[in-house]
Amino acid sequence: MAVPKRKTSPSRRGMRRSADALKAPTYIEDKDSGELRRPHHVDLKTGMYRGRQILKVKSEA
Repeated sequence: MAVPKRKTSPSRRGMRRSADALKAPTYIEDKDSGELRRPHHVDLKTGMYRGRQILKVKSEA
Protein backbone atom coordinates (compact mmCIF):
# COMPACT_ATOMS: atom_id res chain seq x y z
CA MET A 1 0.00 0.00 0.00
CA ALA A 2 1.32 3.47 -0.89
CA VAL A 3 2.15 5.67 2.07
CA PRO A 4 3.26 9.33 1.88
CA LYS A 5 6.95 9.74 2.70
CA ARG A 6 6.50 13.22 4.22
CA LYS A 7 3.69 15.11 5.91
CA THR A 8 1.94 17.61 3.65
CA SER A 9 2.55 21.10 5.00
CA PRO A 10 -0.44 23.38 5.66
CA SER A 11 0.79 25.68 2.90
CA ARG A 12 0.82 22.93 0.28
CA ARG A 13 -2.53 21.64 1.48
CA GLY A 14 -3.97 25.16 1.16
CA MET A 15 -2.55 25.56 -2.35
CA ARG A 16 -4.19 22.31 -3.40
CA ARG A 17 -7.53 23.37 -1.95
CA SER A 18 -7.40 26.88 -3.42
CA ALA A 19 -9.29 25.69 -6.52
CA ASP A 20 -12.27 24.88 -4.30
CA ALA A 21 -12.90 28.61 -3.80
CA LEU A 22 -13.24 29.36 -7.54
CA LYS A 23 -16.59 30.82 -8.50
CA ALA A 24 -18.51 30.55 -11.75
CA PRO A 25 -17.82 33.41 -14.18
CA THR A 26 -20.18 36.37 -13.91
CA TYR A 27 -22.39 37.57 -16.73
CA ILE A 28 -24.29 40.82 -17.10
CA GLU A 29 -27.21 41.74 -19.30
CA ASP A 30 -26.17 43.93 -22.23
CA LYS A 31 -27.94 47.30 -22.26
CA ASP A 32 -28.44 47.39 -26.03
CA SER A 33 -29.14 43.81 -27.07
CA GLY A 34 -30.38 42.42 -23.75
CA GLU A 35 -28.19 39.33 -24.10
CA LEU A 36 -25.78 38.04 -21.49
CA ARG A 37 -22.08 38.86 -21.84
CA ARG A 38 -18.99 38.98 -19.66
CA PRO A 39 -18.30 42.33 -17.99
CA HIS A 40 -15.44 44.36 -19.57
CA HIS A 41 -15.58 42.24 -22.74
CA VAL A 42 -16.57 43.11 -26.30
CA ASP A 43 -20.03 41.94 -27.37
CA LEU A 44 -19.10 39.63 -30.24
CA LYS A 45 -22.51 39.74 -31.93
CA THR A 46 -22.69 43.52 -32.24
CA GLY A 47 -18.98 44.39 -31.93
CA MET A 48 -19.73 47.09 -29.37
CA TYR A 49 -17.71 47.92 -26.26
CA ARG A 50 -18.66 50.73 -23.89
CA GLY A 51 -20.96 52.31 -26.47
CA ARG A 52 -18.40 52.31 -29.30
CA GLN A 53 -18.13 50.09 -32.38
CA ILE A 54 -14.88 48.11 -31.97
CA LEU A 55 -15.29 45.14 -34.32
CA LYS A 56 -16.88 44.86 -37.73
CA VAL A 57 -19.96 42.65 -37.69
CA LYS A 58 -19.82 39.77 -40.16
CA SER A 59 -22.76 39.61 -42.54
CA GLU A 60 -24.59 36.30 -42.49
CA ALA A 61 -24.25 34.58 -45.86
